[in-house]
Amino acid sequence: MSELQQEVQRLAAKAQADFNDRAGGKLDFSEESLRVVEDMLAEVAMYQDDLPPEAAEGLVTRFGCYILEVGRQMFGGTYSWLEERNQPVLVVGDPQSHTALGTWDKVRGRISVDTGDNIPFFFEGFAERVRASSGGRPALYI
Repeated sequence: MSELQQEVQRLAAKAQADFNDRAGGKLDFSEESLRVVEDMLAEVAMYQDDLPPEAAEGLVTRFGCYILEVGRQMFGGTYSWLEERNQPVLVVGDPQSHTALGTWDKVRGRISVDTGDNIPFFFEGFAERVRASSGGRPALYI
């Protein structure tokens, strides 16, 4: 297991440990749990002006890694570091037609009151692309 995978999994587990009680025990790495994540991020967005930048980034990394790990547990794949966005991405599929998922920018947008950054909707688009992938061009969901 790569260091990056270990770190993503560690942060995802930290999100689960830190917020599962608040989520009513529903942070189980299922696609359905992303609705709970969306609700929690919407709540954070109501208080984002009072949130110190380091606390906001902590939420971005933990919830972002949680979403990545939902994808990896559903579809497999490997983690890679996307330098130009300074964040990990999950890469699913072969090198010529893979689908990659980056989540930190979406989480950052969601806690900044951008309801267009709806996490379940975003993830559903990624999941549909992975399920339908039968070759073709690589795609990046970010």
